Amino acid sequence: MSNANNLLDPVQLRLRGAGGIELVADRYGPPDGPAVLFLHGGGQTRHSWKQTGAQLGATGLRAVTLDARGHGDSQWALDRDYRYEAMVGDVLAVLEQLGGGPVVVVGASMGGITGLLATAAPGGDAISALVLVDIVTRPEPEGVNRVLTFLNRNPDGFATLDEAADAVAEYLPHRPRPESNAGLLRNLRERDGRWYWHWDPGILGDESADPDEMARILDGAARAIDIPVLLVRGLQSDVVSAAGAAEFMQLVPHAELVEIGNAAHTAAGDDNDSFTEAVAKFVIRSR
Repeated sequence: MSNANNLLDPVQLRLRGAGGIELVADRYGPPDGPAVLFLHGGGQTRHSWKQTGAQLGATGLRAVTLDARGHGDSQWALDRDYRYEAMVGDVLAVLEQLGGGPVVVVGASMGGITGLLATAAPGGDAISALVLVDIVTRPEPEGVNRVLTFLNRNPDGFATLDEAADAVAEYLPHRPRPESNAGLLRNLRERDGRWYWHWDPGILGDESADPDEMARILDGAARAIDIPVLLVRGLQSDVVSAAGAAEFMQLVPHAELVEIGNAAHTAAGDDNDSFTEAVAKFVIRSR
């Protein structure tokens, strides 16, 4: 097998986050290539980035797709600490293990918020550029609530994979339903004869958290950012509206905006080719 084909197969990494929590990641591409760290959204896993990671790895970039704490194959937090402060600590620890920078960070939803906050934290200067995937400092409450409603549903799991596929199809009505349920096996685990999402329910966090205070913190981080920034918005998104994107662009005047017509909030999975092309162009320009 040629080296180019080998780059399409990920190398699993075991990393340490804040407090020593074990995090699992996949690396695509050469171990010494320019690094791009991918941070998925809530309830997702590193496999959300599989196609993009493989394509970037084939170009000589070192694409690292990380399972956040409590997600995928990463360790669940014993103290159920899934605050953004903890996830920022994880990212900063991972950046050190990747060589200390410069690293381009690509974050979707929860991962985008984590990446933005990390740029303002001590050690965040290792981040050389930031891609926010359908997330801004003030997302639409209705869209956010729809995401949280989906994550809160089915705490007792599913009797079959078809039931899980039905739930996903209802949540993502804009996306063609896959012919096979095999892809769901990356996000589900079987236990006692039922299928459960493979993330800690504790990630849903503290419902008493003040969203206005979080928005103010994010606004401050956005105003202070002086590295290249790309905002990728799905034109069908109910989480980032045109007005929300425009407001973000005022906070970060030097940011670039790419809108993907066939995508909603889950932009990377909705139109992976367009997403990967936009990210690859930005990463290459930002190196």
